[in-house]
Amino acid sequence: MATYQEIRRQVESLTIDEQLRLLEELAIIVRHRTPLKPKRSIMELEGLGKDIWQGMDAQQYVDRERLSWNG
Repeated sequence: MATYQEIRRQVESLTIDEQLRLLEELAIIVRHRTPLKPKRSIMELEGLGKDIWQGMDAQQYVDRERLSWNG
């Protein structure tokens, strides 16, 4: 079996067009071998960190932030 370095040297000896074709074909192979990840929903984040904001007045927070913009 060829080593990574041997294969890399062989790839470097290919033309740019051949390297691009090889890259495309390798991408297809890897995509087919990679298990699909389940799609995630932004709604999974609902409620995360709510304890950080507990007891804080939203308008006061926004006012403080706006004041900090002016240095």
